Amino acid sequence: MCSQRQTLAVCIATAALSSLLLALGCSSKSDSESDQVFTPSPNAPTAALGAAGSTFIAPLMGKWVSRYHQSHPKIQINYRPIGSGGGIEEMKKGYLSFGASDAPLSDDQAKEMSPVIQVPATAGPVCIIYNLPNLSVPLRLSAKSLSDMYLGNIISWQDPSIVKDNPGVKLPKAPVIVVHRSDGSGTTNIFTSYLAKVSHDWSWKSGHGLSVTWPTGLGAEGSKGVLAIVKQTPGTIGYLELNYAKENGVPVASIQNQAGHFVQPSPGSTAAAISAFSDALAKDVRTPIVDPPASAADAYPISGLTFILIRKDRSDPGEQEATKDFIAFAISTGQDSAEELSYAKLPDSVQRQGQELLSQLTANGQPLK
Repeated sequence: MCSQRQTLAVCIATAALSSLLLALGCSSKSDSESDQVFTPSPNAPTAALGAAGSTFIAPLMGKWVSRYHQSHPKIQINYRPIGSGGGIEEMKKGYLSFGASDAPLSDDQAKEMSPVIQVPATAGPVCIIYNLPNLSVPLRLSAKSLSDMYLGNIISWQDPSIVKDNPGVKLPKAPVIVVHRSDGSGTTNIFTSYLAKVSHDWSWKSGHGLSVTWPTGLGAEGSKGVLAIVKQTPGTIGYLELNYAKENGVPVASIQNQAGHFVQPSPGSTAAAISAFSDALAKDVRTPIVDPPASAADAYPISGLTFILIRKDRSDPGEQEATKDFIAFAISTGQDSAEELSYAKLPDSVQRQGQELLSQLTANGQPLK
């Protein structure tokens, strides 16, 4: 049963939420150097590409589309950040030239649609945001503290576990108000994959995925919804992509990794997480990169890859060629834009895997030019 303090906290936050509902939506905005150089295909045709999915990748996708259009003015690309779950559903229905998801399709899920390839396009951290007005230093959270907050086991900011994580810091005497996504979200998939790996209780009760059964907290649609509640409600904690947090000036917590270090989310700490899983990624690029081993001392533990989903075969050669050409740009030269927008540049080995996957694309069963 929920305690009176939990009930009161949710009531307070619900009152704040009701004033925000008209303002909710989705958004966001991401540059470094790549060893791989993109050479535009001379055969890239005129085309209009429709794409949708991950909000996590939206800022970087916007940058890619703008840069690509400068050298390919006859190719129009419209990307709608409707969430990974929405992108997958529209891919199943055949509505899109390509989709984007922070949760790669499993073998069983892939069987539910026309054959697709899944190309890793970028990586980034899921950061933990909070509203503690009088906290003058970044909040620090261990895996146990964070998972227990989202399980509803920690209901006060002065809980001994949080106090232990933050020695010498004056924490508020206030209830913890958890905020989470209510829509099908790849950001949620990354976050819950982390919780399921570090907490047996979480794994057993809620598991991981685009949507889960949340033991406690307030749901909000999209990253904008989570941000709106957290910004306006003291005592709240939520999660979203780093670029959006920085753009809106909200503080982000340092999360303890397996090496015992409290690490801030950044392109560099995400790159360290990717590197820790290099062998596993070489075998299956869908391998999660959450909670890397203690040997990755500088790695941020809540990081994930975003994938571009493309139908393996299409009847329109022009559309398929244009899609291949754009994604080839995104995973090579386009990586130069990643760090500026708080994403990690894909390592050369992962870029090569992506290019090899793109070589599998066909139109009417025939290889592309």
